[in-house]
Amino acid sequence: MLASQDEEKPLSIQIFGSDPDSMAMAAKFVENLGVADLLDINFGCSVKKVVKQGAGVALMKDAPLAEKILTAVRAATSLPLTIKIRTGWDPSGSQARHICAIAQDCGVDAVAVHPRTAAQLFKGKADWRLIGQLKKLLSIPVIGNGDINCVEDAKKMIDQTGCDAVMVGRAVMRNPFILSQIDTYLDTGSYAHPSPSDIFRAMEQLTGMYIDYFGEDVACPMLRGRLTWFVKGMPGCVEFRKHLSQIKSENQVLSLINEFESQLK
Repeated sequence: MLASQDEEKPLSIQIFGSDPDSMAMAAKFVENLGVADLLDINFGCSVKKVVKQGAGVALMKDAPLAEKILTAVRAATSLPLTIKIRTGWDPSGSQARHICAIAQDCGVDAVAVHPRTAAQLFKGKADWRLIGQLKKLLSIPVIGNGDINCVEDAKKMIDQTGCDAVMVGRAVMRNPFILSQIDTYLDTGSYAHPSPSDIFRAMEQLTGMYIDYFGEDVACPMLRGRLTWFVKGMPGCVEFRKHLSQIKSENQVLSLINEFESQLK
């Protein structure tokens, strides 16, 4: 999972856990790899298998343990250190404010905030007000996350919260062009939409990368889910998804993409 390409830089690597000594060892391991530009600690994952071991968002209701982990990791690495948090276990945001204050005091360099509670997972609406509150509370950079579904949402978040940057999550799966679009929009006030041809060429590129890295047997089942995001909302996408669910080779994938593109034309 730590494999990367030079083109991905600057690269952030995230670790999670609940034991300060183990987390410090992990931080040293990441730094010694020599590929990471940033180290992030997961304070936001609410998946059961992570929470059960006291990691992820579970740390937000155990401030003393969170402080021990932050202190141990900060002492173990000279890499810029960030944390990714949620609102906490209730919608008030009190745990987020408390954890962020501790993080800043421990030498954390920035915080990323996904303002949904642990119970919400990805449901409901992200409460951007918390991002603004943390921006006023902290002197370190605050990165906003949650409900950046389109290019315009990124600017809205910055305007409404004053955050220093936005983190885009699942929207990148639907639109791999969104990051460059956001950059252009913030700089110029406008941006270009990808053509259907741009989208299909990106699908072909992704297919080739997956096959090269994982091999057909592993890559094809993964691509069944990945490629459907690209065509969501297009005429005939339901039928395309049905055929995609049966792919077993790179040639099958590329043929399906070409057939679907021809039908749209």
